[in-house]
Amino acid sequence: MNSEFTVAVHSLVLLAYLPDHMASSETIARNVSTNPTRIRKIMSTLRKHGFVTTKEGIGGGYILNCEPGEVSLAQIYRAISGGTLKPHWCSGNPDEDCLVSANIQGVMDHFFYEAEQHYVAYLEQNTLQTALDKIRKCQLQQKNQQV
Repeated sequence: MNSEFTVAVHSLVLLAYLPDHMASSETIARNVSTNPTRIRKIMSTLRKHGFVTTKEGIGGGYILNCEPGEVSLAQIYRAISGGTLKPHWCSGNPDEDCLVSANIQGVMDHFFYEAEQHYVAYLEQNTLQTALDKIRKCQLQQKNQQV
């Protein structure tokens, strides 16, 4: 798995936190702690899937185009990173005479497939609103610790 999913969720939660406000790729990148080019690439995918809309030019940027409580993290995962739980490389060689070497790829593929199904099912139970609520809970905990 790569970090694109995390960046996408972070970006969308930020936009949900700033309702009705545009955020430029530079603003989002600063908040995510990455570069604007990476943000633009991810946001382009999110735009294609209808999660955000864009406004070009000065004062432009991205705005949330969905209800945070109606978008599951699984939907975002499928749009950004679906199928990435399985690594690109697997040990073994199907042409080997050794039973282990010849079959480990298929066995591992099955494990990754099953794990991905469980992961997506878990993400399906959580929404952007869930993430935003957890962030707001962190804010309350920090305020309580300061008192």
